[in-house]
Amino acid sequence: MATQDTAPRDATAEPDDRPNGPVLAAVIAAAAGTFVLGLFTTLAEVSATLKDWLNWRNPVGPLSGKTGLTVAAWVGAWLVLGVLWRRREIDERKAIVVSAILIGLGVLGTFPSFFERFAAE
Repeated sequence: MATQDTAPRDATAEPDDRPNGPVLAAVIAAAAGTFVLGLFTTLAEVSATLKDWLNWRNPVGPLSGKTGLTVAAWVGAWLVLGVLWRRREIDERKAIVVSAILIGLGVLGTFPSFFERFAAE
């Protein structure tokens, strides 16, 4: 039976040479999902037709469509970016800035004091 090496890594050992692309793809994909949730939360207030379309399941209401599209955007972005960046080194600072902007806009779009300003009358 083979045993795993559980000894702590040597502090003087070379850093891991794996590219950061796959990790940053996951971070940006999560941010994209957050943005999509905020976007559809706001758009559902703008358009009664869209709000009705997002009602995929009556007990849940339009939240079912909003979260369904959010998950689809998150998974889709993760798959696409993960494949494109699987062997690439990505500028971490730019990825964090893009992620912070997407998350900020997504969170803003979910605040009632924001999206209610766009309510269809």
